[in-house]
Amino acid sequence: MESSHEFVIHTQGLSKAYKGSKALDNLDLKVSRNSIFGFLGPNGAGKSTTIKLLLGLIKPSSGAAAVFGQDIQQHSVDIRRRIGYLAQEPHYYEHMTARQTLDFTARFFYSGPKKMIAARVQEMLEMVGLEDKADRPIRGFSGGERQRLGIAQAQVNYPDLLILDEPAASLDPQGRHDVLTVMEKLRQYTTIFYSTHILEDVQRVSDTVAILNRGQLVAEAPIQDLLAGKSGASIYQVTLQGDAGLTEHAHSRLASQPWVQKISTANKAGLVTWQVHVSDEDAAENQLLRVLLEECCLKVKAFGRKTYNLEEIFLNLIGGSQDTPAAPTFSGLSSVRSN
Repeated sequence: MESSHEFVIHTQGLSKAYKGSKALDNLDLKVSRNSIFGFLGPNGAGKSTTIKLLLGLIKPSSGAAAVFGQDIQQHSVDIRRRIGYLAQEPHYYEHMTARQTLDFTARFFYSGPKKMIAARVQEMLEMVGLEDKADRPIRGFSGGERQRLGIAQAQVNYPDLLILDEPAASLDPQGRHDVLTVMEKLRQYTTIFYSTHILEDVQRVSDTVAILNRGQLVAEAPIQDLLAGKSGASIYQVTLQGDAGLTEHAHSRLASQPWVQKISTANKAGLVTWQVHVSDEDAAENQLLRVLLEECCLKVKAFGRKTYNLEEIFLNLIGGSQDTPAAPTFSGLSSVRSN
């Protein structure tokens, strides 16, 4: 396949079937260099199958993929030399220490002076925050410490691509936080492609997100575009406080604007909230608030383009409940009052 070197990973129609059942169906994916790419989906969506294909552990049924511009079937060995990989549940020799484990792994890649290998091992221990436990047996490590050691092991050869399969799936909140912190540190050195079903983690660290469901790609976008709903309708949300007659008058005036498509209304605790669907974002940015402030004594409590919670987007895309949207987030003005 033809693949631009702009992308570390580029798949075209990549598919994998087992006994006639498709685990992955026509996956088209592009992963940019030096990004953190979140590969999201429920259990059984095809995430691990994709990773196995990229690593050359299984062969595709159809389609093609390139890593570093090289075909995954023709250049599998060369590709793997430049990849660091962490399995979902890494296993170790329990009697060995973290330092011994990294030293053992490093010697598969380096044949230079022992001091240089020792320096690289120490660098990795410090990177993942295990320098104070470097010489303790792994059998006493927590789940989060084991995952951080796994990342250090995957990173010890300075890979151009780091693939992490569910790196925080079984960890407690502190363990997850520590693993995500390490991932953020590593973004300056490599491209990180990681699979997960933990939505909060994706929202925190990812540059770009792809959502897979039943083997098919249902969304791929920069995380900020996805959260802003740029792939769907443009909606501005405004919360008002004031006399019912004033809000009704403002509603009529706003609805008459040519760039307003519809207004949805909700009332709670003496406040009225409108979701204003617009056809022209520039007009909404420049005129919406001005139209509302023409009404004397009407207080605008919050205003801004509606942003979305990743859980809401995820459930909508994979066919989950659409009746319980996440709480809206506001940006911009707060407690502005007209005179």
